[in-house]
Amino acid sequence: MAQDKVVIFDTTLRDGEQSAGAGLTVEEKLRIARQLDRLGVDVIEAGFAASSPGDFDAVRTIAREIRRPVICSLARAVPGDIDRAWEALKDAARPRIHTFLSSSEVHLLHQMRKDRETIMNMAVEAVKRARGYCADVEFSPMDATRTEPAYLYAMIQAVIEAGATTVNIPDTVGYTTPAEFRELIRGLFAKVPNIKKAVVSVHCHNDLGLSVANSLAAIEGGARQIEGCINGLGERAGNASLEEVIMGIETRRDHFKIGTSINTREIVPTSRLVSSIFGFPIQYNKAIVGQNAFRHSSGIHQDAYLKERTTFEIMEPERVGWRGDAIVLGKLSGRAGLRAKLKEQGYLLSEEELDRTFAAFKRLADEKKEVTGLDLVSLMEEQHRAADVTFAYTVDKVHVVCGNQQKPTATVRLVDSRGTATERTAEGTGPVDAVCKAIDGIAKLPVTLTEFAVNSVTEGIDALGEVTIRIEREGRVYAGRGSSTDIVVASARAYVNAINRMLMIVEQDEIATQRRAATAR
Repeated sequence: MAQDKVVIFDTTLRDGEQSAGAGLTVEEKLRIARQLDRLGVDVIEAGFAASSPGDFDAVRTIAREIRRPVICSLARAVPGDIDRAWEALKDAARPRIHTFLSSSEVHLLHQMRKDRETIMNMAVEAVKRARGYCADVEFSPMDATRTEPAYLYAMIQAVIEAGATTVNIPDTVGYTTPAEFRELIRGLFAKVPNIKKAVVSVHCHNDLGLSVANSLAAIEGGARQIEGCINGLGERAGNASLEEVIMGIETRRDHFKIGTSINTREIVPTSRLVSSIFGFPIQYNKAIVGQNAFRHSSGIHQDAYLKERTTFEIMEPERVGWRGDAIVLGKLSGRAGLRAKLKEQGYLLSEEELDRTFAAFKRLADEKKEVTGLDLVSLMEEQHRAADVTFAYTVDKVHVVCGNQQKPTATVRLVDSRGTATERTAEGTGPVDAVCKAIDGIAKLPVTLTEFAVNSVTEGIDALGEVTIRIEREGRVYAGRGSSTDIVVASARAYVNAINRMLMIVEQDEIATQRRAATAR
């Protein structure tokens, strides 16, 4: 199947959510899906519909609203999974069922405990069943890069005959190398007679840090769909970072002789949104989207850059969505300046939203001399966190007394969804520990705090700080984030945000389970 571009397949909402410590609400997944649509990805893998009632609802919600890209659900090569995937996808404008099955000897021996002939038949039957529901079917032989090539090629030929329109070659454990992977993909075109009837895709994991290199090598070998996640999220060390793959293709069109349909100016806004919602900060030196990606500190570099930008910059930061600071905001700035700066950052607000944001901006401007673009992004995400998660509690007051010669003590007042305020005082090993214990005294929920991280949004002594907290309950992890110029206040907001998200996700799962049970009756 000839392709005049590389298809970008985003699996942030499926494989990305499998990152340890991740867990999103349906509303958060929908927000990300809307941004992925603006980014211009071709396929959104919205989830694994059969894995949980919550995932089913997320896939169905996204399938109903997001109309331009293909909406896909993962499904094991078993009838129930495939049926469930179609039930979630049936209202999509462009549905795809993505079914998968292990193919490597180590997986067949230790995981599947089935022989090759049985696995081959299961793969064919799964594709046939999926094709009975929709014309767009993808098949993945899991752990393909550790599968005997002759068996892999035979399986690919069989599933294409059964109706697969995309065949995906996953490097499931990040084992291969670029040269080796390029030859494996070339082997498909040489050894599989019907390969041109399908799009060849790859899905590379990053266990050896080679996922992007392997993905680009696969394009050289003839692959025309790349699967990955924003910010390289995913199982273990993650997946190929889509922003890196995309800009690798776009920056080196002279080499790859092909492009994408991506609106690259939406890359940075997409990266920031995903980072904020998942609660995983972006490393400063991350390619394309890291805070230092376009900053020059060496004197030699600065001198050359000022003379000619291209000496040390192979792409313009504006091309991937980095926005400058032509307008500097402060406490005297008005609504027009705020609206212009927010538009620069990709936010288009209604009058009501602008009024609400302006009030929050004024409070922040009283605490900082200058409010930067990054501060505004953090401010907007704080607004979204409040809107996306149905709050059980909001932080009304935080008062802490601490020092090197006294026991840290915190007084916290929370307001619940009925408007009732409750105040508690607690001691801790430090101010944040005391705050969390005071909140525990109000919420009375058996949770364990498993992670606490602080990041500065911008530079300077008055920098806005963002806190990420993860809590665990009954083996499931929930993330929360909060921001403030006061790290202790940010910590309280993050802890309460994590509790609110936990309560909302549990409630959504219970509602989805009840709905499914009612339908079954």
